[in-house]
Amino acid sequence: SDGSSFNLPCHTADPELFFSEAEIAIAEAKSLCGGCPVRAQCLEGAMSRAEPAGVWGGELFEDGKVIAKKRKAGRPTLSEVAAREEEAA
Repeated sequence: SDGSSFNLPCHTADPELFFSEAEIAIAEAKSLCGGCPVRAQCLEGAMSRAEPAGVWGGELFEDGKVIAKKRKAGRPTLSEVAAREEEAA
């Protein structure tokens, strides 16, 4: 192998970027995925594996699901609780 298959954003950038808790790092990781030639396959693979965390294929995963953004530490807001209960119903 000439290593060109590993010239992907997630192979050349700091891996911590893709598993960060910081919104700015998550945004940067997602933007790096934007021009990636294997983005669709990466996202598909992450969904089929139900990745527990990280940015995969330009999407943020938590507990095997794509989420819009990281939940802040601490107690959830009332609207977050209501939304979660609505999803479960």
